[in-house]
Amino acid sequence: MINLDASGRNKVASVDIRKQYELKAKEIIGDRSKTEEEYDNEVLDGLKSGCNIRNAIARANAKYPAEALAVDASNEQDVASHYEFLLEHEKIMKMARR
Repeated sequence: MINLDASGRNKVASVDIRKQYELKAKEIIGDRSKTEEEYDNEVLDGLKSGCNIRNAIARANAKYPAEALAVDASNEQDVASHYEFLLEHEKIMKMARR
C-alpha cells in the first residue's frame, strides 16, 4: 500500500529524496563551527539586502574578523557560487519544513 501525505504525495519517496538532499548538502557545506555559521548568515543577510558578494563579505568580515575571507578576482566566482548555494539551500529547507 502506498502511504500518501495530505497533498497526495508518496510520503516514503518524499522522505527518501529529502534525506538524500540533506546528506548531499551537508557534504557540500561541510562541518562549520557556530561562528562560521554566524559569518555565513551575515554574508547571506547582506546578499538578501541587495549587496553584491564583495560587499556582503566585507560586511561579514567587519563583524566576524576571525572568520574573514579574502575575496579577489581569482576566487570571487567560487565564493559567490558557494553563497548562492547556501541561499538556495536555505529556501529549500524552509519549504521542506512546511
